[in-house]
Amino acid sequence: MNLRQLRYFLALAQDKNFGRAAERLHISQPPLTRQIRALEQSVGAQLFHRTPKGVELTEVGKVLLEEAPNLLAVAQRTQERVQRSAQGLAGRLDIGLFTSSVLDVIPRILTSFHAQRPDVQLGLHTMNKPQQIEALLERRIDIGFNRLVPITPGIRVEVVARERMLVALPKNHALCTHETLSLAELEDQPMIVYPNLPVSGLAQKVAEAFRREERRLHVVQEVEDVLTSLSLVSAGFGVCITTAPAARLGLPNVVYRPLYSPWLPDIELNCLYREGDRSILLNEMLTLIRTIEPAVVRESAHRA
Repeated sequence: MNLRQLRYFLALAQDKNFGRAAERLHISQPPLTRQIRALEQSVGAQLFHRTPKGVELTEVGKVLLEEAPNLLAVAQRTQERVQRSAQGLAGRLDIGLFTSSVLDVIPRILTSFHAQRPDVQLGLHTMNKPQQIEALLERRIDIGFNRLVPITPGIRVEVVARERMLVALPKNHALCTHETLSLAELEDQPMIVYPNLPVSGLAQKVAEAFRREERRLHVVQEVEDVLTSLSLVSAGFGVCITTAPAARLGLPNVVYRPLYSPWLPDIELNCLYREGDRSILLNEMLTLIRTIEPAVVRESAHRA
């Protein structure tokens, strides 16, 4: 049986007359008769008793009448969902995030996307940079957000925002009296760096900047993420070079000051995705991201 036959069957079962049912369906009576006959052949049983006034349902016809509306409703819902998916209004988008990416720009992007497409399910996955790249290549996520993304075959990278570099200090630290800081002033200061990953990241950028300025870097702890790093700063364990969104964590006893170094300029926050991916939802997300001017994230730079 097919959906057209079910619609014809339902009309005839309700009107109990070929002429009236055909009129409601906006067809002539012969096509209706042929479709009902074909449906009866398909199910292998008679669905209607012919009477002088029209038709009456057989017992088999009554069974089909119980199911036909449900089948047609499911078909209608399926068609609508497929159409909404084709328009980028339904479906699922899996997104890779890292810890501090949820502190500023990315939540605003996700909120705008959800407001435009409330029926799209957003799957959020906390992953470091190597995990995001692996998940993209294995098609477990559709897009990721990270910094300092290495060149990887099959992966495209775009700039989302640029973030100002800050120094996080314990609130009683002597350098808190400075409006801005340089690497010269951070020489030999107990430094907490993150993330402690083998791929190039912020920790490696910090070390490279100290080498280029010929300043001594005194690392007292390498940690996995910004939250752990700033928690140690809050406890007076040392200082940390981080980015402007980290100040939004609002940890107690931490003061932030802008860092100025030619070797540690504003850092790019990137999105990364599979090259050649034609996903409608991905392209809608990228369109939204591209409407955001990648201005420098500076706010909270002086927050204590």
